[in-house]
Amino acid sequence: MVLEDNVNSVSMEDDFDGCDYSDGYDDDDDCYGGYDDEDNGLLEDDDDNDPGSVVSRRPKQGYTVLKEADIKQRQEDDISKVSTVLSISKVEATILLRRYNWNVNQVHEEWFADEERVRESVGLLEKPVVEVSNASKFITCGICFESLPYDNFASASCGHPFCRDCWQGYLCTSINDGPGCLLLRCPEPSCKAAVGPDMIDKLVTCEEKEKYSQFLLRSYIEDNRETKWCPAAGCENAVYFAAGGGDFDVTCLCSYRFCWNCTVEAHRPVDCDTVTKWMLKNSVDGENMNWILNNSKICPKCKRPIEKNLGCMHMTCRPPCGYEFCWLCLGPWTEHDGNTGGFYSCNGYEDSKKKHLETKIRRDMAKNSLERYTHYYERWASNQSSREKALEDLHRMESELIEKLCNVQCTTKSLLKFITEAWLQIVECRRVLKWTYAYGYYLPEHEQTKTRFFEYLQGEAEAGLERLHRCAEIELDKFVTADGPSSEFDDFRTKLTGLTSVTKTYFENLVRALENGLEDVNSQETTVGRKFSSPRSRRTE
Repeated sequence: MVLEDNVNSVSMEDDFDGCDYSDGYDDDDDCYGGYDDEDNGLLEDDDDNDPGSVVSRRPKQGYTVLKEADIKQRQEDDISKVSTVLSISKVEATILLRRYNWNVNQVHEEWFADEERVRESVGLLEKPVVEVSNASKFITCGICFESLPYDNFASASCGHPFCRDCWQGYLCTSINDGPGCLLLRCPEPSCKAAVGPDMIDKLVTCEEKEKYSQFLLRSYIEDNRETKWCPAAGCENAVYFAAGGGDFDVTCLCSYRFCWNCTVEAHRPVDCDTVTKWMLKNSVDGENMNWILNNSKICPKCKRPIEKNLGCMHMTCRPPCGYEFCWLCLGPWTEHDGNTGGFYSCNGYEDSKKKHLETKIRRDMAKNSLERYTHYYERWASNQSSREKALEDLHRMESELIEKLCNVQCTTKSLLKFITEAWLQIVECRRVLKWTYAYGYYLPEHEQTKTRFFEYLQGEAEAGLERLHRCAEIELDKFVTADGPSSEFDDFRTKLTGLTSVTKTYFENLVRALENGLEDVNSQETTVGRKFSSPRSRRTE
């Protein structure tokens, strides 16, 4: 369980510093494993059979990463399935699926419920509405009005004849205009017959065919509710995700990890709405708040910030407010005419002091709000920078240092996987820690007990991660730069493996606790609140 009466007995510092790493693992005294029943905390192993254990609100969901070949195969399979079940051509199945956003089940349901209505709405005609005999030597095109031989004409399922040049111009222009070409109808204004990929294959150039194929392929992903493109720059993979709620974090084959729900980088333990608010606030507050405080005042009526852009002191707030006031004292302008003491009625010290008191309080509140935001933002950004640096170090480790370490310590790459695993864990933990600061910013300020408990857990996570990071970065360096094999390397292996394990367990349980909203705090407010006064009591004793 994450929260118990003895929650303060759990400290990552105790478990990192209190173990003899050189002794390896001991079944009777496992420094890196979970705690027993009498020492519950965030480092506890998961126990699915324990009804009191923390269960994440995000159950595991499967997903599949699709390469371009996989997408084409799935698309072709769906087309073939609909074509077989409905006994229609693949061209008609393609048009039908595109109209129903590639939802095979919906196509089947709608078709068998009312085939005639579906055909009419989609533009699939059972027979042509215009019959043109090939015995006719010349036909007049309905677009260019040229009379041309029968062989120079083409038509969609409706039978309306247009010359190939006009068809080609119509189709190529539509394709170059964008994905709307997937919903083309017959050029005849009164006709609703759909134009399928068979017409594209017969009438346009290879370049336009390739564009159309790409539009069709992309529509299979973008119009399908269960698939999305990987948002990483330059990545052409897509992700198929089972419908329904769950853990939305997915990892593409390009190694980019993102939230399938909102396509932002993976952001557990905060939800998508919080991420949206936080990113919007960063884009607005990060650059603007300082300027607003230094160069504006608050309208006394609507409380919006006002910039003084003219020389006089007569200010008029923008509609719909329209309030008129004095820039100096923020008093109503109606009190600044000749009948009320004139313009300089606000120049007296005492009166000015009183009028400015409320304004000062408001500005102080805005300043405090900015300082609070800055506190969380700086730490959010700092962990983001540390994560990016850790990624660079990981790539450098894999490309350069592992090989060098193998030579120096006379070992194999397979025996050095624990180093890569440690760096991967650092990268992941930096991501989690970064988003805990967005989580903390939106915690209700009046819930002091929950806030203190959150900060305690966050502090323990920060300290534990720093130990792991320091070990993987600094302590490893002496073995890389050594002149030969070191007798201490096995001890280092045990230590780094242990730090990786305990940090991973702690962060996994931290994420689950935050996703569940630290619910147990409210029910144990008195007990937990009392114990926050000395979170490292075991160590001091």
